[in-house]
Amino acid sequence: MNKKDLSERDICTKYITPAVVSAGWDLTSQIREEVSFTKGRVIVRGKLVTRGQSKRADYILYFRPNVPLAIIEAKDNNHSVGDGLQQALEYGGTLKIPFIFSSNGDGFVFHDGTGTGEEMESNLTLAEFPSPATLWAKYCHWKGLTPEAEQVVLQDYYDDGSGKAPRYYQCNAINAATEAISRGQDRILLVMATGTGKTYTAFQIIWRLWKAGRKKRILFLADRNVLIDQTMVNDFRPFGAAMAKLSTNSKTIERADGMPVDLPLALDKKRRIDTAYEIYLGLYQAITGPDERQKLFREFSPGFFDLIVIDECHRGSAAEDSAWREILQYFSAATQIGLTATPKETKYISNIDYFGEPVYTYSLRQGIRDGFLAPYKVIKVHIDVDVSGYRPEKGKVDRDGVEVEDRIYNQKDFDRTLVIDNRTKLVARKVSEFLRESGDRFQKSIIFCVDQEHAARMRQALVNENKDLYGDNSRYVMRITGGDADGCAQLDNFIDPESKYPVLVTTSRLLSTGVDAQTCRLIVLDRPVESMTEFKQIVGRGTRIHEDTKKFFFTLIDFRGATNHFADPDFDGEPVQIYEPGEDDPVAPPDDLPTTDDEGDPLDPVPGEGEVVVDDPTPDVSIRPGGGGWRKVYVDGVRANIVAERVEYLDEDGKLVTVSLKDFTKKAILKRYKSLDAFLSRWNAPGRKQAVLDELARAEIPLDAVAEELGTGLDPFDLICHIAFDRPPLTRRERAENVLKRDVFTQYGPQARAVLEALLQKYQDGDFAGLDDPRILQVAPFDTMGTPIQLIREFGSRSEFEQAVHSMQAALY
Repeated sequence: MNKKDLSERDICTKYITPAVVSAGWDLTSQIREEVSFTKGRVIVRGKLVTRGQSKRADYILYFRPNVPLAIIEAKDNNHSVGDGLQQALEYGGTLKIPFIFSSNGDGFVFHDGTGTGEEMESNLTLAEFPSPATLWAKYCHWKGLTPEAEQVVLQDYYDDGSGKAPRYYQCNAINAATEAISRGQDRILLVMATGTGKTYTAFQIIWRLWKAGRKKRILFLADRNVLIDQTMVNDFRPFGAAMAKLSTNSKTIERADGMPVDLPLALDKKRRIDTAYEIYLGLYQAITGPDERQKLFREFSPGFFDLIVIDECHRGSAAEDSAWREILQYFSAATQIGLTATPKETKYISNIDYFGEPVYTYSLRQGIRDGFLAPYKVIKVHIDVDVSGYRPEKGKVDRDGVEVEDRIYNQKDFDRTLVIDNRTKLVARKVSEFLRESGDRFQKSIIFCVDQEHAARMRQALVNENKDLYGDNSRYVMRITGGDADGCAQLDNFIDPESKYPVLVTTSRLLSTGVDAQTCRLIVLDRPVESMTEFKQIVGRGTRIHEDTKKFFFTLIDFRGATNHFADPDFDGEPVQIYEPGEDDPVAPPDDLPTTDDEGDPLDPVPGEGEVVVDDPTPDVSIRPGGGGWRKVYVDGVRANIVAERVEYLDEDGKLVTVSLKDFTKKAILKRYKSLDAFLSRWNAPGRKQAVLDELARAEIPLDAVAEELGTGLDPFDLICHIAFDRPPLTRRERAENVLKRDVFTQYGPQARAVLEALLQKYQDGDFAGLDDPRILQVAPFDTMGTPIQLIREFGSRSEFEQAVHSMQAALY
């Protein structure tokens, strides 16, 4: 058997795996092959949604199920032993794995990312592959783990038997937190984008510390009842009888699987605490307050808790005088972990000042790139009175007959201090038009308004625009705000993927954070958003992917110019498309609208349609002469119209560019091949054609989408030369006919010529890859010509068959 003839899989099976097993690695519990650790980026082209390739490591070696130690990238024996090292290093950086190996079956190149050895990279024979104990000892030395700390780090995560395990970034976060705590760090900050499973990650951290006996009494704090309740019946359910809620109100909650559960309570009606539990979950508003008698947390001794986990810590704990900070300082002896999607950093408020630098960060951008979060499109709608402002004519009076103050009112005033009802109706009409144009009027939608009163008016305007569906069910449009009990009662139904109603929900702030609305497909911004923190949080309401309902991206319609946040260096999640309709244009972007990227980086037509919006500004109030506070001014008879039309795209750095799909693709190709000669040199190298296409596919350069847009029968070669280098293209048919005219098959016998002509026909019909793979001879029409062995013999040998196909491909170009 010639080693050079073996496939990559054969090399793994016959050489690499035996070498690793011989070194002491357990085949069933420590070695995993072909491990996909990302989901594959969601790519949106109009209504066509595809996923890119997931990232996959050939081998990952684990010391324990939750502790990955090494990566091996395998190549066939036609490659050198170190050819896979660069790719493995990239994967190792993502997975936080320090020991990197590359192999072609002859031996290994070993990269020691800990830097603790004499050499960072060395060559090893197959027999010299290191044992698990050797790498673990190097890892512990690198991390500074004592034998006591090792016990915590090696504590397994919770396994419910369903096969669910932490995703790679959750594993990174869990390990980073437990390792930091094991080394004695008592303030931990984890930054993870909305929708990436912060609560599940927190559960696994708590579980490992609790099971290892390192932390025995734990407090989990949040600022929304729904967060506490859902956490108890879902992610935290394995804690069972050891867990209780710091509340006097008994409640029955439905679990994710539909089972009703009565929440265990740690308080009786007299607010006396049962200290027999080990895991406590509390609403911070329920255990503290401005009056001393409200500070329930003081009923615990300062040293009662070993660990405190603060969910969404950006919303309050960052401020020095906040209620959260008061609780944290009281239990200052406890280890404290802050979880946030958007660390708050201002002159006066800082998470990092309290918790320190994050031990791990997983950003919105990375979540979208990995395919775990949904991309989005942005529709920017400009209203004339927002753009130019409104100045009342002389003597203009409001509904109460009071003269309107003579000044220019702008976007910050509308619906806060001055109400133009026609503007509200226009927004409701445009939102309703989008839903009709999209073909789905039942997509769950959140409309963010300035305040509760604005949300009530917006609800009424949406009802009037959707009388037919509202008439069928009055829950089609609802207001869900803190002051609306009927609306709040429907919150669980809105976030339940199985519940059809409510559909359109108006709110002010209630739904901007913490609500897990998996099936939300439309977010509408009709309030100013000036805080990057809230902007990211609002975007996060739509970033969850829900495959059962085929929700892979969402749309954000921005009426308030919140897209200026894209230019902020702290914003890290790029929309795939920005569309600005004019007055007579459809609100929904056309399906053939091109996809773009900022600097030509392969951002592709990626997940998501919409734009981003964030925080409420400080109310800009008007003080009436004579005192008496402020009130809204309602003016009638003021027209509002849509202005401006522009189609733009945003790159990952937040730069807006106007470009077609063809131009985007040209820019991306030229970034890889600086000239036609450079491309031809790469393309014409033996066996490189498919490698070039695979390279472009991994970079998510949309050749298929461009071919569809051009509507021609071009093959990839002509597409690239035409788009990137302005060469006149030939169709597949024209290229095939040119080969036949030149009669380049005369050196072969009749049967071999028939095979080559049939391969040429397959090329003409659109097949390109794998023409030189003998397995193609097993399918029609070759299966009627003879067996693959018989047909290959007509050329002499397999290598001569491959050479004949390569010659035919060379003749094509």
